[in-house]
This record gives sequence, C-alpha cells and structure tokens, in this order.
Amino acid sequence: MYAKIIVDVPSGGTDHPFDYYLPDALAQTASIGMRALVPFGNRKLTGFIVDIVSETNVEKIKSVAELLDITPVLNEELLALGAWMSRETICFQITAFQAMIPAAMRAKAVKKIGVVEAERSRLPMNVQALFGQAGEINWANVPSDARLLRDIRSAVEHQQITERYELKDQAKHRKVKAVTVPSGLKEMPATKKQQETLATIAEHYEETAVPISTLIQQLSISRAVINTLVKNGFLRENEIVIDRNPYTSAEGDGDEEKATLTAQQSQVLGQIEETMDQRKSASLLLHGVTGSGKTEIYLQAIDRVLQQGKEAIVLVPEISLTPQMVERFKRRFGASVAVLHSALSVGERFDEWKKIQDQRVQVAVGARSAVFAPFTNLGLIVIDEEHESTYKQEEHPRYHAREIAIWRSGQHRSPVLLGSATPSMESYARAAKGAYQMLSLPERINQQPLPAIETVDMREEMREGNRSVFSIKLLEKLRDRIEKGEQAVLFLNRRGFSTFVMCRNCGYVGMCPHCEISLTFHRRDGQLKCHYCGHEERVYERCPSCESTHIRYFGTGTQRVEEELQQLLPDARIIRMDNDTTKRKGAHERLLKQFGNGDADILLGTQMIAKGLDFPNITLVGVLAADTLLHLPDFRAQERTFQLLTQVSGRAGRAEKAGEVIIQSYTPEHYAIQHAQTHDYLSFFKKELGQRKQAGYPPYYFLTLITFAHVTYATAMKAGTHAAKLLRDRLGDDTVILGPTPSPIARIKDRYRCQCMIKYRDEPEITDVLHELFSYYQKELQQDQRFITIDRDPNMFM
Repeated sequence: MYAKIIVDVPSGGTDHPFDYYLPDALAQTASIGMRALVPFGNRKLTGFIVDIVSETNVEKIKSVAELLDITPVLNEELLALGAWMSRETICFQITAFQAMIPAAMRAKAVKKIGVVEAERSRLPMNVQALFGQAGEINWANVPSDARLLRDIRSAVEHQQITERYELKDQAKHRKVKAVTVPSGLKEMPATKKQQETLATIAEHYEETAVPISTLIQQLSISRAVINTLVKNGFLRENEIVIDRNPYTSAEGDGDEEKATLTAQQSQVLGQIEETMDQRKSASLLLHGVTGSGKTEIYLQAIDRVLQQGKEAIVLVPEISLTPQMVERFKRRFGASVAVLHSALSVGERFDEWKKIQDQRVQVAVGARSAVFAPFTNLGLIVIDEEHESTYKQEEHPRYHAREIAIWRSGQHRSPVLLGSATPSMESYARAAKGAYQMLSLPERINQQPLPAIETVDMREEMREGNRSVFSIKLLEKLRDRIEKGEQAVLFLNRRGFSTFVMCRNCGYVGMCPHCEISLTFHRRDGQLKCHYCGHEERVYERCPSCESTHIRYFGTGTQRVEEELQQLLPDARIIRMDNDTTKRKGAHERLLKQFGNGDADILLGTQMIAKGLDFPNITLVGVLAADTLLHLPDFRAQERTFQLLTQVSGRAGRAEKAGEVIIQSYTPEHYAIQHAQTHDYLSFFKKELGQRKQAGYPPYYFLTLITFAHVTYATAMKAGTHAAKLLRDRLGDDTVILGPTPSPIARIKDRYRCQCMIKYRDEPEITDVLHELFSYYQKELQQDQRFITIDRDPNMFM
C-alpha cells in the first residue's frame, strides 16, 4: 500500500501529494487524515495522509517512517475543505491543514499515551504488557507491530487509552494525584473513619480514578486518611491527566430553563427550525437590534439541534467572547460545551479540541478558528456579530469564517445563522437579493426603548474654551450616574497614553525604526511602543534631533483619559480595559467580574468593551472620539463607524433602567453618526450603498489586494509593476487594475510594501490567474511567503 502525503514544506514546488510506501505493519492501521513522519531530502518531516492507494508510478520510493496519530486528526470533510481553501484563498494546502489543528499538534512535542486506570484490566494482554506498571509511555517507543497498533487504536476509540502532547518549554498537560479502589478487596480497614471513606469512594466512584484533592474537599477528610488507606493496600495511588478548565467561574450543569420567547422571537425560531427540518444548506441573516434576544434564539435553536442528535458551532468575535457569553451556554448545556479561542493556553486549546474529536461534547463556542471544530454531524453553525472584521484572518490562510461556515453547511445540509444588529453591507445586500433568508427582531425583548443618543459637537466645546477630552455634558451625566449609584461605560478606540510624541522645537516625532509609523507612549512603563512590530524604547526627555526639552505628548489614549478622568472625578471608581490591562491570563474575566459586582462606577476601554457586555446597571455610554475610524483610508470606514457606535450604544439600558448615550464628535453632521444617533440601519445602508456603487466597491464589485514586501523599495515596486502588467494582459477589459502604489504604511518590520488592487464583477479566470501569479513568485523566483500576499475580499488596506 502507498500513502499520498502533503509534506510540511510550504512552497510552490511541494504543494502536491508525494507517494510513500506503507510498510505492512503501518498499512493495517494507517488512515486518511493521519499525520506521518517521512523522509524528505536529507530530513524527516511531518505530513498529512490525503489518500491511500494500491499502486504508484514512482520508481525509487521511500517508506513512511512513523505514523504520528492513532486516529485521524482531520476527517475527510476537513481534508476536502483544506483543498478548497487552498484554491480559494491562494495558499498552500499544508498551510490550510495546519490551520485546522491545535497549536499543540503543530509545535515540537512529545506524544504520549496513557492508561485509564479503571480500564487497565480490560485491555488486551499485549497492550497491558506494553505499559507494564507505567501509567503513561511515549508514543515513539511503541513498536511498529500491526496487531499491537490495531489494539491500541481500538482502546483509544473505547476511551481506555488517552492521548496527549507534552510540549517542550511550553505548558504541559495537567497531572494530579488520584486513587482507585482495587478490585476484589476482601478485608476492611481498622478504623471507622477509614471504613466510611472507603465505602463512600467505592459507592460513588467505583473503579474510576478520582483526584485526591477532590476527595479531601468533598468528604472533609485529611490527606493522612488517604495515605493510610494507600499504605495498607485499600486504595491504589497513581497520576492521572485531567482536562484543564479555562472557565472555572463559568460552570453550569445544563439545567437552566428556557426563557419565554416574545411573539417576534417565536416567529424567528420557527423559521430557523423549519429550515433545519428541511435538511438543506441555507444561510439565514438575523437582523436584530441590540437587546432583542438574539442569544436566546441561538440557545433554543441549538437545543433543537441536540434533540436531533446533531452538533452545533457558535462563532463569536474574539472581543465578544466574554465569560458572560460562555457562562450562558454552560448554564444551558452544561458539560456538552467546549470553548475555543486564542486566550486559552496551548494545552487548554488541545484539551477542548480533543473533547470535540472524541465526541464528548456537542457544542463548540469559540472565535474564528472554531469553525474548523472536527464535528461529523453538524446541525447548525451560528455566527454572532457576523459583521465583525475579526472573522477574516489577516495571515495565511486568509479565510473568512463566514465562507468556511457556508461551505461546511453545504457538506452537512444544515443552515448557517448569521446574527447582528448591524449586518455587513455584503450580507445585507445578499439578503435583499434573496441569496440569504432575512429574519428580523426590530424591538428589544423587555419592551424597553433603545437608548436616547445625543451628539456633542467638540468644535463648539473648543470654541467655548473646553480643551478637555470630556465635554461639559458628558461630565455632568457621569456625575449624575455616580450619585445615583448607576454605572457608565466610556469608549475610546485608542490604547496607550498618547498617540505620538513630538518635539515642539524642531518638529521631530518618535518613529519606529522598523516601520513607517509613529511610536505610542505608554506612561505606566515609560515606554514608546510600535503596535505593528512590537519595538519598544524608553521615552526621551530631550529631543534626539535637537536636544530640546520641549517635548509634547499629542493625541489621547486610554491611559491619558483614565488619568484625566480621575482628576475631574476624584471619587469615581474606574476600571480600564484595553490590551495592556488584559494581557495576563484571566484579567479580562476578573475585570468584568469586578464591574458586574458593582466594584466600579465607570468602565473605560477600547473595542473589547463595545460588544458582549450585558450589565443591568449600565445606564450611560460615552463615546469620546467618534471620528477615530471615520477618516481612515479605507472604504469601510463609514460602515465600521456606524457599526461601532450602534454596538457600543447598545450596552446602555438593557434592563429596567433607561439608557442614554453621549457621542462626542468633530463631525457630528456625518451621515454615519447621524444614522447611528437615530438607530436607523436601513437609511445608513441605502446611503452607503449609493456611495459604494459610485466608487466601485463591494457589494457591487469584488476586490483582491496584492501586496509585495521586500527589504529594498525598488524590488517591491518592480514586482508590483510586473504583476500589474500580467493582470492587465490576462484579465478582461471590464476588470480594473489599480497600482502599484506604496501601501498606506509603506514599511513594516524593515520591509518596504507596495500594492495592486483588482476590482472585478464577473471574472471567471481570476482564481487561475492569481494562482499563476502566486506560483511564479513562490516557485520560479524562489521567494518566501512574505514576499507576495494575495488577499481576496480584504478587510485591511494599511
């Protein structure tokens, strides 16, 4: 037998299967979707088995050295998805496959298999002999014996043997001391306390290994009692591997009652269930205002999915994946929920993924990459806040989670539910044309009105002598809320203390030496930082150019706002949430818990507080600088401004108390701000649609951005000029090629950047031409992946 293997060498010359001979011992256990270790040149590399055949045309064929998995890590659906992603997103197949598995399986790791102690005596004798008295062994030490490998695979499938990866210099699997009751005990311990303890363990845990710490806590006994029982042979002590729980405070046993739905919610849920019952692929757009009960719709739709014996994926933007959201799903579905997102440790992500692969859970809640959850019988995929740009990955493979979800729904003949109070222009246009089914929740569930929104013209504040970042009106409202014991949220789309530092004598601005971008001052650690490459340097007291001491800090970051706010409202209790205060593990959860407990009056933060927060005592939201996104060189700037203002405004007045929003702006007359003030999505959509049509942007045109990056400017521009010519020669006359031009940020990480933009409507050759271009630079010119970037439907243009 022969295995066709995609080898882990991301390059144009290796982006196809290579044939390898499968020795008899491995051939009996090898499966499509497993990883294998193979000789490649003078190295041994990993790769994915994509097919197993009985014949090959290769004459001098090498043999598979080792199978790295007991069971496939990618099922046939995900292998097909990887091939589709490779073609559609213009990336290598190995890159697509690697994106679907946990980082623990991609890192340098030692694979280990362990015995489930309660099952040891039920294992085949050859497997028992392999382990001896050991609880765990290295997979690399297992002999390549066909029968032994087959028996191990069967034991894994019956959950008698566990698998894990121990990472070098990274978080290791969690082990704890545990005890089991040996079978066939004929005697009882001497003391009554020991007898009661042993009887309780035998009754409640039978042959299951139970952590000693759990027994001490639940039975209120000392460790000495356990030690005596172990010493006298009444208990057997060993080490067991347990899953890490990334959300210890978000527990639930799944017994939460369903909420009573409003008439509108019931109608929407009925339409979703009708689509599920039809067993066909469909995309449903749920347009519901903030506080309209979209999450309850998700929960009840998923409940129907589980009743049908199927599985569900719920995608949530990273910044919205708060402990509050996780807790809601845990309360409703208990241990049936796995959580996947980037804040988890490498080990925690692997544990959660393994639960899904082992079919121990039926619901996966997570950020973008959770769309690859290895379920085999999907009944529903939910994408909450579907408009969020974070669903598009900004590095290889540049996929959009929405498109992956739609592809998977086609394989499983199940619906995708897209929910948002501010749908993306593309999704709403598709629904308007009938490509998506439109569902609507136009009112809040508690019949509370949407919060009243008032704009403050900061130009007038300046003319009246107020140079503070806070308008007089917003300060008055904040004082009022503090006096009433209510809470407020202040939103600013900038972190740090100042956005740049300038010498007032000569005009020198501190710039990143590796990127063409100014450094941001962070007051707490006295550092100037680049938010693109991570460069840091100490802030200077004298100008590096003219040695003047007249240094000025311009712009307003969250640290500066916090300092000013504390001066203006000295009695206010303030929590600041941005990337700097939430770096530590669990910090996000801890800060939100403090705010929810009433330990602070004001929550000040960046985009991470704009969504996902649902606190009944928030009655005021202040947007300090509504223009931040509005003037970026990006055709989506107006759309993102409207979405952000609408979303952050929706944090106010979600319970019985009425909400109020103050938006501070230097251009309050702009239509994005005007329509956000009146909660009028449809009017904004129509206005923005007209602008997009006139300028030739989505949803009327498709876009592809091609970026070239090199250490020399001339090389990048030369490549861009060559690419533009090839595109003009190969694509239709109606297709527009713009560029090459320097990127808005012309240098990042010491590489100069230029870009070409393709605008097209109907271009059947586009995918083939893009692959040809990508292959030319990768294969013919031997350039690495950083040299050329092809981004279809780009979210970022910087």
